[in-house]
Amino acid sequence: MYLGMIFFKIVAPILVLLVVGGLLQKKFTFNLKALSQLITYCFMPAAVFINLYNTEINLAVLGQVFLFIVLFIGGQMITARLVAGALKLPKQEAAVFKNSVVLINSGNYGIPVAQMIFASQPIGVAIQVILVIFQNMTTYTYGLYNLISSTKSGSAIIRDFLKMPIVHALVIGIVMNVFHITLPEFLSLPVNYIADGFVAVALITLGAQLSQLEMRSIFNKTVIVSCFTRLVIGPLTALLVIFGLGLTGVVAKSLFIASAFPTSRNSSSLALEYDIDADTAAQTVLFSTIVSCVTVTIVIYFAEVLFG
Repeated sequence: MYLGMIFFKIVAPILVLLVVGGLLQKKFTFNLKALSQLITYCFMPAAVFINLYNTEINLAVLGQVFLFIVLFIGGQMITARLVAGALKLPKQEAAVFKNSVVLINSGNYGIPVAQMIFASQPIGVAIQVILVIFQNMTTYTYGLYNLISSTKSGSAIIRDFLKMPIVHALVIGIVMNVFHITLPEFLSLPVNYIADGFVAVALITLGAQLSQLEMRSIFNKTVIVSCFTRLVIGPLTALLVIFGLGLTGVVAKSLFIASAFPTSRNSSSLALEYDIDADTAAQTVLFSTIVSCVTVTIVIYFAEVLFG
């Protein structure tokens, strides 16, 4: 049952947008660099800001979730670094590999899954929303640093990082949320319009990018190892953290399921923007999203058995 629901409610819509992007690219041959810049400098900052600005943070579970996130993401970072070293990946490919393991699609994949599973338990959805916030912060700190540091060093990394509008959007969104600052309607309406278009534009661009690749190139060592680390090692790491922290019930169940989601599409968008092994990043997003409809279903089953 879950396999069909996950595929048709989450994976299928993503694949439809990828196909649309691929068909449009074949017909019109878009400037992918320009599309990437539109996403990075317009759509993505608006989506990050709205996500952080509108989210009501439940302080009762925030502490538990924060501790889990620190240990889980820290574990994923260490694992990704060790595996990338063992594979002897070049610096740029290693940066993309590490991002593909650590950055999770908690937004347009994770939230629908949470809404489907925790329809009668709102705290499960609330936890997923909190995870989206932490994932956004991880993406635009750790993820950005990974890519920039693969081509630059020292003060150039800090300068490029601070110039990113996504970082500004993240800080402004958090400040306005914490201090309850109201965004004027003449600004909130256009920002919301842009944010609403982010997922569609990002996935169509990813589809356009993927249409230029040979399908057989997806089945390479880096992509397969990345997917295994993200979709299998990730949930096992999460399970160890959950048991170690003594978490139970809906909180444990929600966190365990959230650890199994595929690679974030943002890892591909950022790689395309910085022109750092963008093909591998795109391949990983596609492959992990398809495979996840099986692996996430298995994790959901074990989450039901272990945490009820």
